[in-house]
Amino acid sequence: MELFSEIYSCYYQVLRHLLLAPGALTQQDIRSLICTEGFEESLLSIIPRLEGGSWNLFKKDGTLYRSRISSSFTTPVSALEKSYLKALLSDARIGLFLEPAQLDELRDMLTDVSPLWKPEQFYCFDRFSGGDPYEDEDYRHIFRTLLKAQRQNRYVDIDYTSPKGTRLHHHYIPARLEYSVKNDKFRLLALKPASSFAPRSRRKRTAYVKKNPDYKLEILNVSRIQSACLLEKTYSAPVDLNAMIRRTYYREPLKLRIVDKRNALERAMLHFANYEKNTTKIDEDTYECLIYYNQGMETELLIEVMSFGPMITVLGSDGFLGSLRERLLKQVKICDHP
Repeated sequence: MELFSEIYSCYYQVLRHLLLAPGALTQQDIRSLICTEGFEESLLSIIPRLEGGSWNLFKKDGTLYRSRISSSFTTPVSALEKSYLKALLSDARIGLFLEPAQLDELRDMLTDVSPLWKPEQFYCFDRFSGGDPYEDEDYRHIFRTLLKAQRQNRYVDIDYTSPKGTRLHHHYIPARLEYSVKNDKFRLLALKPASSFAPRSRRKRTAYVKKNPDYKLEILNVSRIQSACLLEKTYSAPVDLNAMIRRTYYREPLKLRIVDKRNALERAMLHFANYEKNTTKIDEDTYECLIYYNQGMETELLIEVMSFGPMITVLGSDGFLGSLRERLLKQVKICDHP
């Protein structure tokens, strides 16, 4: 197995759940766990290696797979993992998720450890300049407030300046934080209530529950949030964010053909990991990938597809192909008239 096969070591986490699962597993059990703990397309990489025995992690007993390690198996933190953690501490974004005291404690623990890499060793040639101010204390405070609201199911009072300069002030449910590699920015998927609220009980007037839940999904750039204040108001009605996002998708998804040369399939799965997609194997080294998107995602998705390389062919939709042609013609004109 590769040292670091993908961001967040997803395959390692999936295999950890498989190896420590109680009892023997059927192939269907393995497939279900992979889809639950990883991505649906992870089946394409993990299943062949398990069945072929190249990873040699299970003993096969008829149709059952038995882990070669016991459920009490633990591993100490290796020198490589410490080096990896030390490298993460040099990333300014780590301060968004940890308090200053936690950062100081980790740095003290890893004082004598050399980082696995340094930020200056990387050059991002396809990223926009002007990313979010990750080391700004006001930005960090707002980010942590949004995280806390998510964990505690609380509403947030947000003061926001739109890209057009309009000042907005609303109560939101912070549903999800997303990171754009291309823009080097975080964005908040926020739900704005469209109906009134009623007290949950006389005894606890600070907690509220939704009457006939009706929300509007909005995308806010975290760097444009001027202030975010936690409210005592909470929400208990379940919100299916993925279903709300799916309702905004175009009817026809983006269809890509991927030729798996130079590790193209794995790179594509990582590249488009933040989109809902369905990947099917067509033949020995060819795959079809359907990516579901809406108007708000189109520009960024278009740039990502164009930057990927010749191993990907766009087959549809007609709307996406039209946008792709327009962008290519603009680039040709720029090259012809510098």
